[in-house]
Amino acid sequence: MKLAILSRAPRSYSTQRLRTAALDRGHQVKVLNTLRFAIDLSGEDPDLQFRGRQLSDYDAVLPRIGNSITYFGTAVVRQFEQMDVYTPNTANGIGNSRDKLRASQILSRHNIGMPATTFVWDRADVIPAIERVGGAPVVIKLLEGTQGIGVILAPTLKVAEAIIETLQSTRQQVLIQRFVKESKGRDIRALVVGDRVVAAMRRVAQGDEFRSNVHRGGTVERVDLDPAYEQVAVRAAQIMGLKVAGVDMLEGDDGPLVMEVNSSPGLEGIESATKLDVAGAIIDYIDNQVAFPQIDVRERLSVSTGYGVAELVVHGDADLVGKTLGESGLRERDITVLTLHRGTTVIPNPFDRHVLEAEDRLLCFGKLEEMRSMIPARPKRRARVKKLPKQPIHEG
Repeated sequence: MKLAILSRAPRSYSTQRLRTAALDRGHQVKVLNTLRFAIDLSGEDPDLQFRGRQLSDYDAVLPRIGNSITYFGTAVVRQFEQMDVYTPNTANGIGNSRDKLRASQILSRHNIGMPATTFVWDRADVIPAIERVGGAPVVIKLLEGTQGIGVILAPTLKVAEAIIETLQSTRQQVLIQRFVKESKGRDIRALVVGDRVVAAMRRVAQGDEFRSNVHRGGTVERVDLDPAYEQVAVRAAQIMGLKVAGVDMLEGDDGPLVMEVNSSPGLEGIESATKLDVAGAIIDYIDNQVAFPQIDVRERLSVSTGYGVAELVVHGDADLVGKTLGESGLRERDITVLTLHRGTTVIPNPFDRHVLEAEDRLLCFGKLEEMRSMIPARPKRRARVKKLPKQPIHEG
């Protein structure tokens, strides 16, 4: 396999470990500065220039895109995708994970546990937003930030309001998030590769610091994850569209709460804590998947006139409940079930003998007109009961 590692820090621990792991396995590997690429759209096929010359052929690319070059870096990764070069982390996945608001929106859609979070623009909405997540203390996060930078714990309502007002005055937008007291100063980092957690560590903050990031002096220790934490970590990474990811979780009273899904996780801390060859696991996964470059299934399958991809939900009052897929009549209606989602379980290419249950979600390809007739009218959203006081509470 010929592998390109996109990195502006060729001497960093993570880049060096990945390069060494690839060489040890007999692969060809080059570390390429992401900013030295030029996206070439002048010819008949999508292409890339590197340092002014046409890029040679690569089988796979492993992006290590820094926060400061997200836009250009994801554009380069997207060009590799257009050239059918395999990447474990797609441009879309990197972009989704890098924007904290977008990531939270996507994860909440899939019922991933997270600390209560809200986002507002207008200053008048700040106090109601803080009350909505449970009141002070609250955590305030910049929409883009790494290594704990831009994460602030506001102990009181007054302080939170002042911090947010100051940040917004500098054109910085922030998330307001519930402070999970039971997990103060510690979190879990799970390193996901493909469909499994290959290593996990607990990070513990020092002194009064509530941020547990290693770059902020936090200590690390190996941890054997509970299956519930493993399952949430893998699902969060997959939902983001990432096959290599560091998933940060708080240890809440009711289970794991995802804080962040990192598309370029550092390897030094987790390899030191676990004594595991995480870099080697990443290279082995890429080698096993290199023959399957990323494709947009919905985009590819929708080119057939009248056909497309849709998700059908088996509702409790539907006549499909209790029937097997073979008895459902979907095949006769020119509908093929690609995957069956049941809770957190995914069944690919389900057999005709699978019995359908209420709330099963079927990812299907078929005639749009037929599938449209099976989608019920959207239910009206129920109004949420407001628990806000009649007048804002001002402290101090």
